Amino acid sequence: MKKKMFGVVVIFIVLLVAACGNTNDEPHDAHEKDEETPVEMEETAETEMNHDEHAHMDHSSSGEVPEALKVAENPSYKVGETALIVDGHMSGMEGAEATIVGAYETYVYTVSYTPTTGGDPEINHKWVIHEELEDVGEAPVEVGAEVILDTDHMTGMEGAVATIDSVQKTTVYMVDFTLTTGGDVITNHKWVTEEELGPHDSH
Repeated sequence: MKKKMFGVVVIFIVLLVAACGNTNDEPHDAHEKDEETPVEMEETAETEMNHDEHAHMDHSSSGEVPEALKVAENPSYKVGETALIVDGHMSGMEGAEATIVGAYETYVYTVSYTPTTGGDPEINHKWVIHEELEDVGEAPVEVGAEVILDTDHMTGMEGAVATIDSVQKTTVYMVDFTLTTGGDVITNHKWVTEEELGPHDSH
């Protein structure tokens, strides 16, 4: 009888130890999975954000320009010539071959603003030219000044209050090009600066 009871006790202890071992292992595995999941979610969210960046931009335009905009007299790239976009400010621009549609002398600005349609603020948006600012008088407008945008490059842009982040005087170009990311043809894109273009190597 004592041997039988002893055997039962030994089996009970073995089972208890095994159960405790499983209990300790399971939370460890679950903890590891919990640590991986937020990282994976963050990477996925970041990828989606980068993919959607500028998705709401109107890449093409009618080709109309402000009446007061001055045509460049001797631009580095003349209308009809091609150039390489060496510094694109949206996905699919950099490395694309651009055909020059127009060349103009003006002041260009980077601006930050909240779209009139709501959503996250646009920070350091490239580019807005002086002639696309409402009632600002003579150029240039100082960095830090608040202005009203009078252009519709992007949804929610026209009529938005913006802050000037930077300003420079340069030649700006309106261009046609094909996105390197998907083959879509963009026409009359506004704007590309002199510094964002380079000679096109035809060889």
